[in-house]
This record gives sequence, C-alpha cells and structure tokens, in this order.
Amino acid sequence: MSNNSERDHSDSEDDEDDLSNEILDLDAFNQLLSMDDDTDEDYEFSREIVQSYLEQAKSTFADMDQALSAKDLSKLSSLGHFLKGSSATIGVKKVQECCKHIQFLGKLHNMDGQGSVDEDEALKLIAKELRIGKEEYVKANEFLGFFYETDFTDGDDAKDPSD
Repeated sequence: MSNNSERDHSDSEDDEDDLSNEILDLDAFNQLLSMDDDTDEDYEFSREIVQSYLEQAKSTFADMDQALSAKDLSKLSSLGHFLKGSSATIGVKKVQECCKHIQFLGKLHNMDGQGSVDEDEALKLIAKELRIGKEEYVKANEFLGFFYETDFTDGDDAKDPSD
C-alpha cells in the first residue's frame, strides 16, 4: 500500500508542478526569486514586486474596461503592451499572452500580429481576451498567494479585477 501512497504523492507533486507551469513561466519566476537575499526565507523582495504587480494589473484591467467602453483602441493597445511587459517580468504567462493579443488587436492586427481586422471585430475579440486575462489574473493571484503564504487581496477586492 505504501507504493500507492508514494505514487499518489508523486502524482500530486506532478499536478502541482503542472499547475504552476500552466500559470507561471517558471524560468521568469525563478529569475525573480533569485533576486531575493539568500538569507531571506520569506522572499521579501520578490513578494513586494509581486504585490506591486498584482495591484498594477488590477488597476490596468480597470483602465482597459474604461477604454473598451470608450472604444479607444489606441489606449487598449498601449495598456495591453504595458501589462504584457509587467506580466512577463513576473512570469504570469497567460495574462501576458492575453495582453499581447489586446496590444495587436488595438492596432487592428490579428491576435498573432499578422493581417488585419476591422474595428468591430477587434473590439469583440478584445472583450473576450480581457475577460480571459482577468480570469487568469485571479488564478495567478491565488497561486502566488499560496506560494508566498499570504493573501494579496488584503481585505479589498484586489482578487477580482472585474469589480
């Protein structure tokens, strides 16, 4: 029976690794962690950077909602570019990907940056990417909170950027 326990535990670790790899670019995140002081077991430096990112992302998503309501494609592209870079630094890869799509769509390019789309199609696709980006933000917030053993929401609604 201990063989099954070991296997179950190993499968659980594999599932956790798959989950973290799905949410984060582990190379980028490990690079961030390497900036922490070797004696700091609480990862204070990287924790502060992550907390700032999460606050910044929440605010940027709110700005994107406003730009989408105003149909301001240029602003959406700019905000997408901004949050894409911040997300890449932390390693929040699915938010980064959605923001890259928003950046391209805001310039009336297809999501891969090639070809073109009309304004109505771009706005429709941006709304979808924005929704997905917010969902991925929530997952990243929860995972990073688990990693750092902290609640980054701090009692406010930081967890859900759509509010």
